[in-house]
Amino acid sequence: METSGTHFRRQVPIGPFVADFACMASRLVIELDGSHHGGAVQTGKDAERTRWFESEGYRVIRFWNNDIAGNIDGVLETIHAALYGSRDANTSRLQHRRWERSHPTPARSARRPSPSRGG
Repeated sequence: METSGTHFRRQVPIGPFVADFACMASRLVIELDGSHHGGAVQTGKDAERTRWFESEGYRVIRFWNNDIAGNIDGVLETIHAALYGSRDANTSRLQHRRWERSHPTPARSARRPSPSRGG
């Protein structure tokens, strides 16, 4: 399976959470869950986390760690289908659109001279 044009980041801070993996261009979050995610308390936290991501426009796919170890081809097919619409779809270059924000760093003229740079 070809994945050209797809870029995933690992341990991505998004809002109050850190996603295991995220493709920002397609707004796809991938979460990997170990056995501790099977308990009622953690299941509730995971559901709340998923709802938050979805409210921000992200799609969330969850896999169990044993799926990664025992069925990596199925996991990759699921991710491919989420990115491109179907398991058999051709890949295309995904382009991330950056959000316009004012930058909090003060302008250079507002900075004090650096003694280490002769200022």
